[in-house]
Amino acid sequence: MKRTFAAVAIAGLLGLTGCASSPTAMETSSAPKTATPTASAESPVDSAAATGAKTVKDACETFNSLYAEFAAVSVDNENGYEDIYMKAQDAQGTVSGNLVGLFASLSIIALDRASAASDGGQIEQASKDAVRDAVFANASACTAEGVTLQL
Repeated sequence: MKRTFAAVAIAGLLGLTGCASSPTAMETSSAPKTATPTASAESPVDSAAATGAKTVKDACETFNSLYAEFAAVSVDNENGYEDIYMKAQDAQGTVSGNLVGLFASLSIIALDRASAASDGGQIEQASKDAVRDAVFANASACTAEGVTLQL
């Protein structure tokens, strides 16, 4: 169980580091960019609703809700933490960019807690740090939408 968890945690942390890169670092085109009108007058909120993706505000509120559920689970309730893991994985599929890191880190810490609940161990500091880092990485975007991320 510990080896499986360690593999999942490492993969998750590697995924989080990929979320931390800035959009300008990912651009590879050297051609100058010019402003061109788009064919669609759809707002980002409308396009997010059309694709089933969450808006930044919705994602931040969902994270706060899931984190509150996570904090309320009894320390020895392995199934409760697995439920949080599944919910975080579902939410992760509805966001993009740095917001993915919020739900990926919550998934990691939920798995870590489930493992600790099953064998009486402690959760890894790296799991706690991943959640903290993801919250800090997304704090400004969430605050701009009127949501304060909670830990």
